[in-house]
Amino acid sequence: MSDVTFVKSPCISICVLSEDNICDGCYRSSQEITDWSAMSEPAKAQVMEVVRIRLKQMNKHLLL
Repeated sequence: MSDVTFVKSPCISICVLSEDNICDGCYRSSQEITDWSAMSEPAKAQVMEVVRIRLKQMNKHLLL
């Protein structure tokens, strides 16, 4: 049995980049979106941690 955890793409099909080059739907940068399919699962997990931080920073007005 494999110990690899597969990381699902956070894409929700709202593909609009902000002025800061961050997607309003998934909170990934355009480079992270472009590289996603070629990333290892650990690299995807790292991106998802950055996404969680961005989501909180960009939505400070919400109770997250």
